Amino acid sequence: MNLPLYTILIVLFHLSCQSDKTTKQQDVSINCTENGCSSSYTGPEFIDGSDVAHKFSNKMSKAVGDKLKELYKSKNYKKVNFEAIQMSTKGMGTGNVVYTLQIPFVSVASKCNAYTSFDHVGGWNHTPALEGRKEELKNVTLLNHQLNISTLKTTPEGLQEYWIQWKNKPLQKECE
Repeated sequence: MNLPLYTILIVLFHLSCQSDKTTKQQDVSINCTENGCSSSYTGPEFIDGSDVAHKFSNKMSKAVGDKLKELYKSKNYKKVNFEAIQMSTKGMGTGNVVYTLQIPFVSVASKCNAYTSFDHVGGWNHTPALEGRKEELKNVTLLNHQLNISTLKTTPEGLQEYWIQWKNKPLQKECE
C-alpha cells in the first residue's frame, strides 16, 4: 500500500520540478518603449536538453516585432539600430547564464523607411546558420525588398547572433 503512495509522491515531485523550470523561462518580462526593448534571462542554459537562451532570443524578437508594429500603427516610424544592440551572456558555459539584451530603436523619416518585423539566427560557440535562415525567410519580404541583416554580434562567452528586420507584408503593403 505504501508503494503506490510513494510512487505518486515521486511523480508529483517530478512534475512540480518540471513546472518550475518551464515557468522560470516563461516569466521573463520584456520592457519595450518607443526607444527599444530590453530584458534579462537568468537561469540554466539548458532544461531537458532545450537551449533556453535561444528561446529568450525568440521571445525578444517577437516583442521587438510587436512593438515596431504598434509604433508604426500610431505613425511613430522606427527601425532597430543594429549598431547599438547590446548582448551579454555572463556565466555562459557554467550551466547558468545571465543573458541580457538591449535592442534600441531609431526614428526614420517615413513609413516606408520603417521596419515592422524582426527575428534572429544565432549559435552558442558556433557560427549561426544565416544562409538557412535567409532561405526560411525568403518569402516574407515585400516585392523588390530584402532582409536587413546586422553584422555578426558576439559576446565574450561565445553567443553569436545575426539580427534581422524587414517590412511586414500586410502592414506595409503600400511600400512595395
